[in-house]
This record gives sequence, structure tokens and C-alpha cells, in this order.
Amino acid sequence: MTEPSITLSETAARRIRSLSESEGRPVMLRVAVNGGGCSGFQYEFDLVHELQGDDVTIERDGARAVVDEMSLVLLKGSEIDFVDELAGAQFRVNNPNAKSSCGCGVSFSI
Repeated sequence: MTEPSITLSETAARRIRSLSESEGRPVMLRVAVNGGGCSGFQYEFDLVHELQGDDVTIERDGARAVVDEMSLVLLKGSEIDFVDELAGAQFRVNNPNAKSSCGCGVSFSI
């Protein structure tokens, strides 16, 4: 497959590496898009150790994220970021395809 059009921010890569160090073995951030949420689609984040058959890998500075091919279509051009704010720390997707999103930042519509 061609180079994915999704990127990892420096802070997201740093957080994934930190989680790998905490676990004592490499972990990858799985980012998926599922139907649901208050705006139609929602992001799902999970830490995984193995790839699945249709996964596309995004790498930066030794950190890896994986996205399945179905989600890849909805995430084209996106940046996976990690933010640490007063409201909490979380991975976030900056998705240029999202026409609207809810206040929590986890749900969006296209």
C-alpha cells in the first residue's frame, strides 16, 4: 500500500514511546473510526502489540500507530496528536474531513 496520509505529532509519538517503556515492550496505538457517538462517527483508541491483516502503520521517531483500511478512508489527511490539558490527557485526531464534531472531540460527522 502507498504511504498513508496520516501523521503522528511529536507529542503523540513521545507518549506512545513512554507507554511502551512503562509496559516494558513495544506498544502501538490503534486508531479506528466506528459508527456512533453524538455526531455520527467516533474515534476509538487502543494500545496493541500485534498488527491485524488490513492494518496500515504510521511511524514517527520510533513510535507506531496502526489504522485499519476502512478507518483510513475517514482519516485521510489527519494528524494523531496527544494533548495534556486541564480537562485531562488524551489522544486526539485533527481530522480535516470532519464537518462538525461534538464538544468532547471524540465524535464527528463528515
